[in-house]
Amino acid sequence: MPSKESGKRTKTILRASVAAATLFYTQAVCALDITPFNMTNQSPLVQIYGLPSPGNATLLSPGRKEFHARLDHSSNYVNESNPQERLLLDGETTRMTLGGRYGLAPNVELGIDVPYIVQGGGFLDGFLINYHDLFGFAQGGRDQAPRDRLLYRYEKNGVEKLRLDHSGNGFGDVSLSAGYQLYHDGKAFPRAVAVRTALKLPTGESGSLRGSGSTDFSLWVTASDGYGLPVGHGAVFAALGFMAMTEGAVLSEQQRRGVGFGTVGAGWSPLSWIAFKVQLDAHTAFYKDSRFDALTSVAAQLQMGGTLALSERTTLDIAVVEDVAVQTAPDVTFHFDLRTRF
Repeated sequence: MPSKESGKRTKTILRASVAAATLFYTQAVCALDITPFNMTNQSPLVQIYGLPSPGNATLLSPGRKEFHARLDHSSNYVNESNPQERLLLDGETTRMTLGGRYGLAPNVELGIDVPYIVQGGGFLDGFLINYHDLFGFAQGGRDQAPRDRLLYRYEKNGVEKLRLDHSGNGFGDVSLSAGYQLYHDGKAFPRAVAVRTALKLPTGESGSLRGSGSTDFSLWVTASDGYGLPVGHGAVFAALGFMAMTEGAVLSEQQRRGVGFGTVGAGWSPLSWIAFKVQLDAHTAFYKDSRFDALTSVAAQLQMGGTLALSERTTLDIAVVEDVAVQTAPDVTFHFDLRTRF
């Protein structure tokens, strides 16, 4: 029969184990930040500009660094015509972005993004046609078009304003960014607000739709609010801003010089290694003087996916993006974002 002293030791060990497990669980759940997806509209006529992603509402502390490698692969198909205009966007775009952020000083952060862009016919046409057939979705003419073709073409009043019919790749427009922490409550599930700014430089070739030829300046506010849940934790986030552009080299006569943009989303992390997220992005039109939604309507896209914690410092975002405002964004975009901090 166990002694009273042995029983006391067992109870002490059990209590200590429960306390340690509770502490570990709390710390583990808090370890995975719920942040917005860092990608924007990948339409071939939009991704050439410096439209920024929302960014994290919590800035890096002084001396901390974050490196990211992103890949966005999108499939586009728009085929519209009227007595004055014809627009065909048929192709796939792969955008690979390397960049990083650095905590320069208390409440101040700097960043850079360098994209590499591939324009081509791609490989998704067959998959998307079968997917649309399976669920009874309208094809929009995709099933009648040549498979895996690259042709971006816009004609107005009998004059061809845009044409890209050959594959190519190269560096796009480089973006420099900065952020300032307006508010952070310092809690485990923080409420935070930051103001961010970005400057996109015309370093990419506009004739191959790897750049716009314009210099773009963006200013926006991004905010998030975290909270504990009976299982895991959650967060909501939003951003709102404006971008001003100089005259570019792509449809310059119809280019607008200012665009408003915004994001709203939410996430839930039930375990320390995974979070599920949904996000809606929207922006006003980049172009004018057209009757086509792809050029002159407010764009909106829905991102669905989540974050996987690969290690204590490294995470991977995975998302599938759909154009909820039809033809204003790609039919589908697959998004991957690998981030590590040190």
